[in-house]
Amino acid sequence: QVQLVESGGGLVQTGGSLRLSCTASGSTVTTNAMGWYRQAPGKQRESVVVITSDGSTSYADFAKGRFTISRDSAKNTVTLQMNSLAPDDTAVYYCYARARLPWVAWSDCWGQGTQVTVSS
Repeated sequence: QVQLVESGGGLVQTGGSLRLSCTASGSTVTTNAMGWYRQAPGKQRESVVVITSDGSTSYADFAKGRFTISRDSAKNTVTLQMNSLAPDDTAVYYCYARARLPWVAWSDCWGQGTQVTVSS
């Protein structure tokens, strides 16, 4: 079973920055697309940014110009740098990966979520 281990998040003031990291555990894990989603209270989960195995990225409009994703494919790790944070960015952020173990089919995997709170 693939596990996604997240770190980062927390409380920050408006205009501040935070960095989230996520690693797909296991030396035999293979990942394809990875990225971040978020879910605010009372709202549906939405995509923040996804990065493919070849480095192509797809950002949500609200993330463009403020958030930057990077990937270390050798370590199956993605990092999300979030700048100029606003109260509307307050949400639980979930790491996502399309991943598989040897001899197992590809599956969509999710981290446990990390809280990001932006105070006004």
